[in-house]
Order: sequence, then C-alpha cells, then structure tokens
Amino acid sequence: MHPTPIPAKPGEESVWDYPRPPRLERVPQRLRVVLGGLTIAETGAGYRVLETSHPPTYYFPPEDVIEGALAAPRRAGLCEWKGRAALFDVAAGGVSAPGAAWTYPEPTPGFAAIAGYIAFYAGPMEGCFVGDLRAVPQPGGFYGGWITPGLAGPFKGGPGTMGW
Repeated sequence: MHPTPIPAKPGEESVWDYPRPPRLERVPQRLRVVLGGLTIAETGAGYRVLETSHPPTYYFPPEDVIEGALAAPRRAGLCEWKGRAALFDVAAGGVSAPGAAWTYPEPTPGFAAIAGYIAFYAGPMEGCFVGDLRAVPQPGGFYGGWITPGLAGPFKGGPGTMGW
C-alpha cells in the first residue's frame, strides 16, 4: 500500500517527485558533518542521490573527510541501484559511531561519479548540514537520507514502509 504524498508547498521538494531508479546530482550547497564537536567532513563538491519516497542521501569526496575520522572499511550490503557498499565506523572528539558512514568503492556505471565518496547517517552524528539547514535522519535507521526543512514526505524507512 502506497501512502498519500504530502503536497509540497511553494519552494519545497516532494520526495514523491524524485525518480525511480534514483538520480545522482551535484549539490550546490556546502555540506557539513559534525561529530564530537569537530567538523569531520565539509565540502562544496558533494553529490546527492534522489529516489522516490526517500529524502536525499549526500556524498562527500573522500579528501573532504578529515584524516582519522573513518576506521578501515568493512563489507556491507548491496544496493540494487548503486552496487556493493563498504561501511565505516566513525570517530572524532572522543565520540565513536559504529557503522555510521559508507561508500561504494566500485558503484554501478550510473553512479560512477561517487566511487569512493562517503555518506553519513545523520542519526549518530552531532550535526549534519545542507547549507545552513540542519538535517534530521530518515526514519528507521536503515536508510541514510537527510531530511531538511523544505522537503515534503512522507518518507520511507519507518515501521510499515518497507513495501513502498
């Protein structure tokens, strides 16, 4: 059963207007991630993945993540669109966040631009920002989308939404 999309107000984006299969696009805003009181990732060269019913997932070039914030990658799951992922534990400022970031070392051709780029789950981080807007995590903890003001849902991820 599909939910009823919340109508987007002027200036808002609806996740129900995002495509399936997902689309990769450059992000014009500066992206930033904070953990343990430190900015561990900041870029003006990020990407976002847009997929129907999901808030955007943001990807950082690896050179824009501070050295030492990511532990060695370990094998993670498989995305039907992007390929096999690798997961990282994240640590900074005395705070540790197990499995809180991931990458696609060898993504499918449509996502080759983000090979090796890093995405962060918003929930374990102290703060995730798109421009000056603070993001909150996509519901449920499985998906890694960031919800910012100006985004209309409902969003996949919470209980009862896996079949959308």
